[in-house]
Amino acid sequence: MRRTIGLGSAHCCPAAGDPRIVKVVVVYKWARDPEDAAVRADGTIDWRGAKMTAGEDDPAVLEVGRAIAGAASAVVGLTIGDGDATWALARGVEQAVSVPDAATSADEASTAAILAAAIRSIGADAVVIGDAEAYPGVAPTLAGLLGWPVLLGVTGATAEAGRVHASRRVGAIDQSVSLPLPAVLGVAAAGAEKQQPGMKEVLAARKRPVTAQAIAALGVAPRAPLEARANRVPETGNARIFEGDPEAAAAGLVAALRADGVL
Repeated sequence: MRRTIGLGSAHCCPAAGDPRIVKVVVVYKWARDPEDAAVRADGTIDWRGAKMTAGEDDPAVLEVGRAIAGAASAVVGLTIGDGDATWALARGVEQAVSVPDAATSADEASTAAILAAAIRSIGADAVVIGDAEAYPGVAPTLAGLLGWPVLLGVTGATAEAGRVHASRRVGAIDQSVSLPLPAVLGVAAAGAEKQQPGMKEVLAARKRPVTAQAIAALGVAPRAPLEARANRVPETGNARIFEGDPEAAAAGLVAALRADGVL
């Protein structure tokens, strides 16, 4: 089933009816890989070994960003912390901006505030960011700070006459959504990266300049860090395996549930 939805009217640059898009910002390597976190015995999490890494959505982010920009507009890559800016440069992005002194924070509001400040400094007509399952609050918070509409779960998009026409899947429904620019698009990974850059592209990207922005220059107000009040290891019971034929296993399960007061 397919459904078409139109949201609002264009209210900012580019003007309604203006097909031009001047600049698209693609945000990549903005989050730490949860797989790199270490969980201690007391339940606390150690992020010291985790770095900003390309998420599974980032290749799709670049693809959507390029599709929106078209041939006549600029695509600017934005990363924060220790994210490697050359990742996007090796994949055809014209310019890369980094905020290297951004802390690798678990606070999604702080991450969104840093990204919003950098995007204001760059200037953009559209922002494309991964719709990361591990950090679901960043994209909508970023849009709120910018004062722009946001669409999540995007799988593809084009731009025309000051609007973005995006597709996404919600349950069993394929949606076609039109929304005004400027806007934030949260892109969901549709599959693995189609074609990774070769060594030649990677080496060339490392020689290209990266614009570094400091937190102080962006005017981001420092936020109080998250404070962990308490931690505990969740209680776990012993696992029980009921063997034998299906009838005997089912009978054993029912007897155990009755003994535990569940039935």
